[in-house]
Order: sequence, then C-alpha cells, then structure tokens
Amino acid sequence: MDKKDVQVDRGDLKQNLSEKFVWAIAYGSCIGWGAFILPGDWIAKSGPMSSAIGLIIGALLMILIAVSYGALVERFPVSGGAFAFSFLGFGRYVSFFSSWFLTFGYICVVALNATAFSLLIKFLLPDVLKTGKLYTVAGWDVYITEIIIASLLLIVFMFIAIVGASVSGSLQYYFCVAMVITILLLFFGSFFGSNFSLENLQPLTNEHSGWLTSIVAIVAVAPWAYVGFDNIPQTAEEFNFSPNKTFKLIVYSLLAAAITYVVMIFFTGWLSTSSKSLNGNLWLTGAVTQEAFGYIGLAVLAIAIIMGIFTGLNGFLMSSSRLLFSMGRAGIMPTVFSKLHPRFKTPYVAIIFLVTITLIAPWLGRTALTWIVDMSSTGVSIAYFITCLSAAKLFSYNKASNTYGPVYKTFAILGTIVSFIFLCLLLIPGSPASLSIPSYIALAGWLVIGLIFFFVRYPKLKQMDNDKLSQLILNRTEDELVDLINENKSTKANQ
Repeated sequence: MDKKDVQVDRGDLKQNLSEKFVWAIAYGSCIGWGAFILPGDWIAKSGPMSSAIGLIIGALLMILIAVSYGALVERFPVSGGAFAFSFLGFGRYVSFFSSWFLTFGYICVVALNATAFSLLIKFLLPDVLKTGKLYTVAGWDVYITEIIIASLLLIVFMFIAIVGASVSGSLQYYFCVAMVITILLLFFGSFFGSNFSLENLQPLTNEHSGWLTSIVAIVAVAPWAYVGFDNIPQTAEEFNFSPNKTFKLIVYSLLAAAITYVVMIFFTGWLSTSSKSLNGNLWLTGAVTQEAFGYIGLAVLAIAIIMGIFTGLNGFLMSSSRLLFSMGRAGIMPTVFSKLHPRFKTPYVAIIFLVTITLIAPWLGRTALTWIVDMSSTGVSIAYFITCLSAAKLFSYNKASNTYGPVYKTFAILGTIVSFIFLCLLLIPGSPASLSIPSYIALAGWLVIGLIFFFVRYPKLKQMDNDKLSQLILNRTEDELVDLINENKSTKANQ
C-alpha cells in the first residue's frame, strides 16, 4: 500500500470536531458517574478533606502526564492516541500490549457507567428493581431488572455511536452544559439545606489511617478518576482545529473535572448529618440530597448523574472505537475492527465488539464496581507510562536536534515517574491502593486473553513492513521517522 492509499483510507474519518466539542469529550469522560456516586465511599475511606486533597494532587499529576500527550499530538495528529505513541517509541509489540490494556481500561469505564445507571434507578425506584432476584455476588443481590436496564442503555449508546458520529461531539457538549448547571444548582443550594453544617465534615481525614495514607489512597484513584483526558488524542484525526491546542484543552478538562469532584465531596460531606450515614446508606450523596431538598433536589441530582453517565458512555465508546479502529487499520489487531459502516462511516464492528464485552458487567453486581475501578486504573496507567516513555525517548536536550524540546523531555521524564508510581501503588500488595484479589484475577485473565491474541497475530505482526506500519499508524514514512528520531545521533556524528 503506498502513501496515497493510506491517506485515502484515513479520509474516511471526517474532521468535524470543534474545540468545545473536544473539550466536552474529555471533561464529560473524566466525570462520568463517579463524582456523584462515589463521594460517600471516598469520605468513608479517607475523610472529606483528604479525599479533596488527593483528587487535586491527582489532577496536577495528570497534567504532568498530559504534557507528553499534548506534545505528541501536535506532531502526530492521528487516530489511536497512546497506540500510535507507543508504536513511535517502542514498535509494534509494545504498542500491542500497551493498547490492549488501555482498551481494557476504556471497556471498564463504559461498563461502570452502565452499571451505575442501574444503581441510580435502584435508589430512586427500589421497589421496581427488587424483582427477579437471580443470585448474590460478594454480598450484593443481583436482579434481572437491573441487568435489563443497564444492557438496554449500552445497546442504545451503541446505536448512537454507530449512527451519530457527526453529532457525538455536539451531544457531548450539551450533556456537559446540563451537568454543569445542575452541579452549580446543587452546590449553591446546599448552603441553604436544612442539614448543612461545616461540622459535618469532621473528621477531616480517616483517623485510623492518618493523613498521608488517606491522601495517597485517593491519589492512586487518579488514573481512573481522570481517565478521559486521553480521549482527546484518540480523536485527533477528526479535529477541525490546529492540534497545537490539544494541551490547553486537556488542562482545561482536567481542572474542570477536579473542581467537580471536590465540589461533590464537600457537598456530600457538609450535608451528612452523622457519621452513621456513611455506612447506613447505599448511596450517601443521594441520601443527604433527599434529606436536604426532598425529591426536587434528588431530581436535580439525578439529572446531573444521568448527564454524567451519558457523557461517559458517549465519550469512551467514541474514543475506544477509534483506538480499535486504528489498531485494526494497521493490522496490529484483526483488520475487521477497521471496517467502517457503509453509510455512517463509523467503526461499527469495533463499537459492537466493545459493547458486547461490557454487557458482562451488569451480571456482576454492585461490588464489581470497585474491582472494575481498580482494573481500569491499572490499564490506563500502563498506557500513560508507555506514552510518557515514548515522549522522553523522542524529545532531545540537544539544540541541533529536530526533536529539541528540553521542557517536553523534562515533563516526559516526570510523567514517566508519576505513571510508574501509580502502577506501583496499584500492583504492589500492601500499598494503600493495592488491587483486591478479584481485581488481580480479572487483570490476569485479560493478560491471558491478550497473550492468546498476540500469539495468534504474531506471524502476521512479524511480517509487517515497517514503512507500511509507519504510514498507517503515524501518517509518516519510515524514512521520515528515522530522520526525525535519529537526528540527535546524526548531529552528534557530524560534530
């Protein structure tokens, strides 16, 4: 395949995403359902102040990592994001596994949003969903009604993703606007709530764990809490603006997400009338909202959550399908994933595959949410680590180099260290945020499936032409990449 053919193939992805739509994809994906469902869990685990500090630190660390994404997108505005960047730095084999785990992280988030929607309905209409009990998982009763609701939601968004590629960005933007308005109403209204008191924030941290452990436990959640900013690089081929604006959009989305998380933690904390409520409610934020404002307040909160769930589903189905599309187009994954819908020009096979896998999650029950969060954090942390390493390898401190970028290289090194620390916190047993046994088992299972895929694909992977891969993945010939990456070495040789 010559370069002209590659460009024709790339042209099927339309450049119709504006800056505000791309920002909405990132912000809406970062927030999802977690900001409204999990504050009670975080407060019980670490206390309100430690949770807020941990999430702010997490956002700042994510910005360190985001520098590498912004710098790489500016030079390689292609679909696939971390997949393309890991190929740039380490070739086809590393990019396969890096992208495999990132795909897993994305699938987890899609599943989480669908399952959280069932949880919301269960809280609002408990009698309706408590019919058709099937079994119990880790102490949680699973009902067929919950499974049906979550599954239908996934299927609806599957069709939106297939049919509505041209409007996904605008849908995301209006979902985000609605979500922000409802969050502001809740926050400012909370000062007038009947159960509002700053005394309710006590204790500020988990008194048994202490400040440091409490904060670190929340910081470790950051890769999951802020996963979504990397959806921007996934859609880079569809920007209708200059890719050098990428980093700015990522920072804005991360700061907005951090503010949202902190606002909802304090909202939940200062409306909690007693420490007993931390353990006595299925969903603390919903309980305190209902106590303070009745069903009107609960309806406003429900709108915020529904918008968050919709933005998560829409954003991650869009970005994860682009990831699989890019891998399929290059032949790293089966080429069927690069197949576009004849009418809508969307990677419909990839979308159907992703939704099919996520349809498993509703059968696992509420307890599985914690397992999935942990696994998702691990998957995206691996992608962050490889991307920052790739940026550190590409950029140079040598002024004569084509890739001279001392600031980028320094931030890439810092981002690599931060990503590695995140991985250690998650994977080393005994750390404040180490995975649970079910999470380890599921992660190992995904690795085994990946290895099977890899060995099946290995003969084809080994025979692929480097020039063809470079053009398909990075839209650069192999010679162009060699000149770019080896410039530092050649200038030293000439000196």
